[in-house]
Amino acid sequence: MFRRRKAEGPEDPVDTDDTAAEAETLEDDDEYPDPRANGPWDVSEVTLEEDDEDRVDLGSLLLRAREGIDVQLQVDESSGEVVAVILAGAEGAIELRAFAAPRNGDIWDGVRRGLAGEVAQMGGTATETDGPYGPAVDVSVMVQLPDGTPAQQQSKVLGIAGPRWLLRATLFGRPAFEYDEHGDLEQALRDVVVVRGSGPVPPGDALPLVLPPSARRTEM
Repeated sequence: MFRRRKAEGPEDPVDTDDTAAEAETLEDDDEYPDPRANGPWDVSEVTLEEDDEDRVDLGSLLLRAREGIDVQLQVDESSGEVVAVILAGAEGAIELRAFAAPRNGDIWDGVRRGLAGEVAQMGGTATETDGPYGPAVDVSVMVQLPDGTPAQQQSKVLGIAGPRWLLRATLFGRPAFEYDEHGDLEQALRDVVVVRGSGPVPPGDALPLVLPPSARRTEM
């Protein structure tokens, strides 16, 4: 089980002369709540049980096993490297990719522009919308079904910024159209823990994923 780590250290003393400023800050916090207040988490924000049998350790991503959610890994056939994690359920799926980000900065703006360019090259459309974690991108592209039939695929791409990392979550199926914070897939997303590591990784580079013996491979 992942448990949120409690804040440590004494509280800061209250300056009675700044009461008005404090009230204004509280109002701002209420109006713009932290989108990650309930996860996904940075590894520094949770307490991990050593003998947790429900934990799925994929290196830079830690998942919590949930009934009805199948964990699959996309593997690049040419390199053998794991490039993405897929949480698949009865109502849809979520693809997860984690990237390094600068200490004081958010790379999601640039990633969104790059995503829009990739979708345009594929002949699809990318429309910026509001999502549960801030700006999101609605994507529509033509894909080929296993039987060879062409079909329009709809998805929603979220950018979730954490301490020196960006978690890119692509929603398919019901979550892409009707995001439900109580849905099984949405709860599985909030349970994700990102392990950035302390080593130097250029901003925008993917954080490494590993393939556990129990995971199912999906080659690209």
